[in-house]
Amino acid sequence: MPEISKKGIAMPASPIRRLTPFADLAKKNGKKIYHLNIGQPDIATPEIMLDAVKNIDFTVWAYTASEGTESYRNKLTEYYNALGYNITSDQIIVTNGGSEAISFAMQSCLDSGDEIIIPEPFYANYNGFACMADVVIKPILSTIENGFALPPISEFEKSITEKTKAIFICNPNNPTGYLYSRDELEILRDLCIKHDLYLFSDEAYREFCYDGREFVSPMHLDGIEEQVVVLDTVSKRYSACGARLGCLITKNQKVYQVALKFAQARLSPPLVAQIAGEAAVDTPTSYFQQVKDEYTQRRNLLADGLNGIPGVKCPIPGGAFYIVAQLPIDDADDFCQWMLEKFEYNNETVMLAPATGFYSTDGEGKNEVRLAYVLNQDDLKKALVCLEKGLEAYQNTH
Repeated sequence: MPEISKKGIAMPASPIRRLTPFADLAKKNGKKIYHLNIGQPDIATPEIMLDAVKNIDFTVWAYTASEGTESYRNKLTEYYNALGYNITSDQIIVTNGGSEAISFAMQSCLDSGDEIIIPEPFYANYNGFACMADVVIKPILSTIENGFALPPISEFEKSITEKTKAIFICNPNNPTGYLYSRDELEILRDLCIKHDLYLFSDEAYREFCYDGREFVSPMHLDGIEEQVVVLDTVSKRYSACGARLGCLITKNQKVYQVALKFAQARLSPPLVAQIAGEAAVDTPTSYFQQVKDEYTQRRNLLADGLNGIPGVKCPIPGGAFYIVAQLPIDDADDFCQWMLEKFEYNNETVMLAPATGFYSTDGEGKNEVRLAYVLNQDDLKKALVCLEKGLEAYQNTH
């Protein structure tokens, strides 16, 4: 019998989706589940985007250029330059979701065995992309005690070796919701310049910054232009996760040309999604203000509710739509599965994402969970009740 690949065995399961079979079984048994485990917003996709799909009139559903259609890249250039990125359309590669952009960046900039430093906890699938690219993640621990702020620069310095090729941030952060400041980004810039490293910036949640806080991209910083690779997606910005449309942006033409070869190997990004994405750039600013106001209210409701449960602690996120909370438990993986398999309150329960999957360091996050405030406020209130009742029952039985 042929053997499975070592890479396949090492490929980590998604902590966000791993518990889905237990949720599916609970639903078949008639249980209502509040999904706080995944970043699938219930916010309506902009009408301008949906109308573009409804009004498609092509007669052949054809390939597009591997880097994306010229019209879409031109429109994206308008969007990013309005944010001060100062780019041209030939510095953008359109990708099949932000996931492919991340994969292209790792494959283009790192060789097998090279190292990439990432503050943890981090988006769980970075582990999977690193496995696919055969590169090594060197985690730098951030902690709930200071709201998951950027770890001291001395910790980065200690982790840099001759194999280190990049530092990777997600800003605002998934899973913590932490929003990196200009000062923090300038520290990272100086470090990357000093050690000649790439700076990867995952900006999927750029539009969601709260309390008047400023979003800063490495694209806004001087002196590091050739070392920055921005990774982006329409999934969260326009509540269009199913479009599977993202992009990679770099002013480094060597990186661009190599990434383009990977793009050519997979042929092209999706045509229909690009048509929708092009229209979406003209979404009125009022849409984003309404969405931001709604997420701010949800964040406050969830954070206040969590901190009001005995033994629970969580910081107030500055962006994105996630919270990492510390629970009075010893094993978040067991607790999250138990909530689906063995608990119900009024025939309802909550699905959470164990935080262990957002860490690369063994043993970290054992008493933490990630919650996505992507449900309406009434459902969030009911989910909080379920969680409090579930924690009480779990502690009594364990």
